[in-house]
Amino acid sequence: MGDVHGWIWREGILSEGTGLTCPAVCRGTVYNRTSSMHRGELLLIICVLTAKSTSGRNCISRHHVSVVEGEPFYLKYCSSSAAPGREAATPKWYKHDPLHGHAELHPDASARVTLHHDILEFWPVELEDQGSYYCQLGNDTQEWKVNVVKRDKQSCFTEKQVQSRHVRVTKSLQIACNNSHYKEWIHRTVLYKNCTKIAEENNRFYLMPILKNAEFEDRGYYSCVFFLRHNGKPYNITKTFNIVIAEDHSNIIPIILGPKLTSVEVELGQDVDLNCSALLIEEDLLYWNFQKENGAEPNVHEDNRSSSWTLEGKPYASKILRIQKINENNLNFLYNCAVAYPGSKDIKSFVLLRKGMADIPRHVFTGGMTVATVLSVAVLSLGVVCIIYRVDVVLCYRRWVGSDETLADGKMYDAFVSYLRERGPGSGEEYTFAVETLPTALEGHFGYKLCIFERDVEPGGAAVDDLHSLIQKSRRLIILLSKSYLSHQVRYELESGLHAALVERKIKIILIQFAPVGDVPLLPQSLKLLKSHRVLTWKAEESLSYNSRFWKNLLYLMPAKASKADRDLSEVLPVLAEVY
Repeated sequence: MGDVHGWIWREGILSEGTGLTCPAVCRGTVYNRTSSMHRGELLLIICVLTAKSTSGRNCISRHHVSVVEGEPFYLKYCSSSAAPGREAATPKWYKHDPLHGHAELHPDASARVTLHHDILEFWPVELEDQGSYYCQLGNDTQEWKVNVVKRDKQSCFTEKQVQSRHVRVTKSLQIACNNSHYKEWIHRTVLYKNCTKIAEENNRFYLMPILKNAEFEDRGYYSCVFFLRHNGKPYNITKTFNIVIAEDHSNIIPIILGPKLTSVEVELGQDVDLNCSALLIEEDLLYWNFQKENGAEPNVHEDNRSSSWTLEGKPYASKILRIQKINENNLNFLYNCAVAYPGSKDIKSFVLLRKGMADIPRHVFTGGMTVATVLSVAVLSLGVVCIIYRVDVVLCYRRWVGSDETLADGKMYDAFVSYLRERGPGSGEEYTFAVETLPTALEGHFGYKLCIFERDVEPGGAAVDDLHSLIQKSRRLIILLSKSYLSHQVRYELESGLHAALVERKIKIILIQFAPVGDVPLLPQSLKLLKSHRVLTWKAEESLSYNSRFWKNLLYLMPAKASKADRDLSEVLPVLAEVY
């Protein structure tokens, strides 16, 4: 048969499923396949005969048994007494029926389920055979709970029936296939690794065991498949092992993670879990020591099981100590967690301390945060409202405080009105607005004083000097912009006003559009760049009312001035109106 994938084949036998091996006389001597076959076969015969003489040990003592459907299966009674004459007694077999209770099984009841004294055989076992079985021999009764697993037809083995074996790397690894109970019917035995055949024996119920030092390449699923024939029908039995090759941690020194002393602040009446984690191997012991002189507190319990994991190839484990409804007796006491290994141990201590009063009571902190949040939202909302309704807010503020920017500034007029003074085709609306509408509103209703050239300049005066002087005496320059605005009569007053506004910064400009800025020819670039909020548009029908947005925006741009007309207007102006 030779070596397969580096395996070393030696003669020997392992009994099925029970971990029993051939007697020491057989195990003590192993031979290579290349040694004398006669001598090896002689030892093999001795082992087989010895195994047969001890076949009584092949009884099924496990209370819960799992088996795959479609495979031969048996239950064998395990005697619990050595009373004389027991071997001559006839055992009785029963199956538990939920409807009818215990139903006795008879030898001639079925060709598939057979009885042979203390052995119950299934050829093969089916899903309907699942349940509880009893064997009664005198006053002794043995029970089995049989679980029949559905076969996985997509794989060479059924995953639910896989047994795991952990072997550390470089340690001895042994794989053996043996089934002595069915040796009379087995005619071929095959070993698979991950469903690939790696060894085969004909006319034998076993394979030579595989002995080698474990390597990481050895990990995988190994399936022993026994092919047999009974009453002319073929069957097979599969046993699968998952070989897990683990790191060799023999050189690891166990140590508990974290500081040697950990203080835990607690409140009386609460539950707390103390978690102790350590680097350790399977042979090391991780435990809690919480005993006092008069015994352990009744509310302190250690978990029975520890949780384990692997990180970066190193094994770790943790164990929890649970303390329920903490009382005074649990405070200021050292709860010690220890990991013990040959020759030494490592200890970590936990101490429970009563939690001190917080600097700020919880309800005060919560209330303060709520108030701060509400105030922040209120301030933010107020800021948004002030931005959206800034014009109305400013006008209300002026009326309430009675502010006046015109006192002691030495100027005579609140605004100089620059407009096209020659009435022509298409310019009648602008002219009427300049000499009638604007003075009526600003002077008659809002209390301002305007400078209008045709009205306030004496005929025959020096026009250039008068214009410059009037602009210097005005606080605002109102420009009524139309397509024909830049005629030679108003060019000088525009240039003079722009110089005073942009260079001397003695006057502010208010632009009222009757035509878009882009439609006016030869308009200075500085006027085109005027801030948008200082540019108003006259809309005849919408702007006629003194309560319209046009007049509010114009009042906002005019200097603050306390006057009776302005105060009286507060009765008709609304407090808030959205900016368009």
